[in-house]
Parts: sequence; C-alpha cells; structure tokens
Amino acid sequence: MKSEKYYIKISPGVLKDDIIEETYSGNTFGVYTAMTEILSGGTNGSSLLTGLTIHIVFNQTFNDLGYYSTFDGYIMQKNVTNNFIYSGDPTNPFDVTVYNTSEVEFKRFLQLSDYVLDWGDGSSTQNMTLTLSALTHTYNNSGVYTISLKQTNPWGVTEVKKQIHVPMTGVTITNPEGNITFTPQGGSWSGTPLSYDFIFSGDAENNVSSQVSSTWTSVPFLVTGYTKSKITDLKQYGNIQYATNVPIIKHGEIYGVIDIMDSEKTGYTINNVTYFDYPDGTTIYITNSSGLTENDLVASAITKNEVLLDMVYSPEIQSEVFIDRGKLTAFEGLERLGEVDNIGDLVSYGYGYFKINNN
Repeated sequence: MKSEKYYIKISPGVLKDDIIEETYSGNTFGVYTAMTEILSGGTNGSSLLTGLTIHIVFNQTFNDLGYYSTFDGYIMQKNVTNNFIYSGDPTNPFDVTVYNTSEVEFKRFLQLSDYVLDWGDGSSTQNMTLTLSALTHTYNNSGVYTISLKQTNPWGVTEVKKQIHVPMTGVTITNPEGNITFTPQGGSWSGTPLSYDFIFSGDAENNVSSQVSSTWTSVPFLVTGYTKSKITDLKQYGNIQYATNVPIIKHGEIYGVIDIMDSEKTGYTINNVTYFDYPDGTTIYITNSSGLTENDLVASAITKNEVLLDMVYSPEIQSEVFIDRGKLTAFEGLERLGEVDNIGDLVSYGYGYFKINNN
C-alpha cells in the first residue's frame, strides 16, 4: 500500500494566543513561543487548539474504488478493542444481558485494560473482568436507557454507549447506532475527548428512497464545468454549415440546436446540455441534474473484496480449449503413418496429430 504524507501549515492568525512579549536592547517585540501556550494553556493544562477546521481534498480515480460484489450477509468485527452487544429475555422483558465482545482473548495488550459497565439507570456500575464476559441486569421501570462500557488502559479511556428500550418485547430498533468516545491520557491532547457514531443515521435506512438525491437536496440542481467544444456535432452539409435556430435531427428526434453565434460566444444545446464556446478556446457546459434517482440504485448489500483492489470489474477466468479426439487404440498412431508420404504431410496431418521435435 502506498503511503503519503500531508503537511499542514497553520497560519499565524490561529497561533495569536501563543505570542509573548520579549525585550531586546530596550525594544519590545511580540514573538511566538514553542506552541507551549496554545497546546497546554487551557484549563488543567488542556490544549487551546480546538475548533480548528482543516480541509483535506482526496483525489480518486475509478480504479481506487475497487470491485464490489454482492454481500454474503456475514458480519464480523475487526480489531475490536472495546465493544458490546445486548439481548433481552422474552419471558422477562425487563432483563437485559450485555456481552463484552472485546477481543481480550486474542489481543494480549487488552489484558492491561479494565472494563466497567454502566446500566444507565442510576444503579451501581459493574466490572467486567477477562473471565466475566456477560452480565444481566433487571430494570425497575420502563423507558429508554443508555448502556455504556468504559475501557481504561495506559494509553487512554474508550467508552462505548448504546441506547436500549425497556421493556424489550416488541421493540423495533430503527437505528441501532452506538457512540464511541476516546479520551487520550498523556501528551498534548490529554483529556480531549474524540467522539463519533458507529453508524451514520443515513446508513441505517437501507432503502432506495432514503439514498436518492432528492431526499437530501432540492432537485434539479445546476451542474457546470469546463469541457471541449462539441460544435462540430451540429455541422451541416452545404454552404451554411452552422446556422442558428435550425434544429439538427438524429433518429427522428431533435439532437441539438445553435442558439447564439456572435463575436463574444457561440451558444448551443446538445441533448439538453447547454454549451458556450468562447474565442479564447474555452468551452463551458451547463445542465440540470437530478443526482441519484431510483432508476440508478438497487437495494442490494455489497462488499468490497480486498483481493480485488485496483480492479473495477470482476475477473474473468478463461480456460484453454480442450478438444477430445476420442479413444485411440495402441497401434493407431503407427497405422496412420501409412497415410503420410512426406515430411510436409507429417507436419500437417490431422491438425497437428503427430508431435514434431525440431532439433
């Protein structure tokens, strides 16, 4: 895998809180410190470098997408350091069982971690040891509770939160998203929590209508850009090769028409896309788009095959053609020599029936 480095330059305006005054030869100057103030000048030594938005643009080609195949339905968690699942009891709908799915048995460094479970109803927290991977709790009242599993280790604190509905009978979880928060211990970012959801709300709606563009923005919307001139597609035979307001017909339908031809620009429309050619050779296009529509999408789960990275089509296996000549007797080859009169016949006989060794 190719590794790339990204260098981010922070402007002096962002570091204005890190300026201190220094006096030299009777003159006072404002100078930057070694970023000690901005990294640890907050409450309890916290960093002041917050709320900083950095725009990073990643350029990809269609080869970077890889090949996706139909999802087989099997789901596994990868590199799980802290997570849990929960289940209910049909006979006791107020009982909830939590299972610690952290890979404590396969990752030895997790043995340095302590796991604490909070049921979210004000009851006492419980420790989940390496040998105790499941706990059951009985809630006293109906409602929505947030269960959290907190993992503490030498490098930080990781907390996973998930909401449950009690009682758990007949409850449909519309969006079973969980929230994970990591708080580093030590370093410049110590005590600064980083949080995100496991599942984005849009991903939980696995239907076509929730994914089309009209759900998220007003359609149609304008799409513009630069392209190459297509005016030659409207060229006609005769003395007047380019005429305004004369539709060009292809296959019985209007293909395009030239609307404007003057010293400033040439404007024309082809297949509902408007083009403008300018004297300096620049061509821009303008068109309306509805984005993704229901005709473009299929409600089928897909998965990316890592073995097919840098491929956009499924590999096609082509085997060699084997022609069965039928059953041969032990002396058939020798008998066929009687049909050969010269070397040329031997080479061409039966489309290569005899194997010729050239020394």
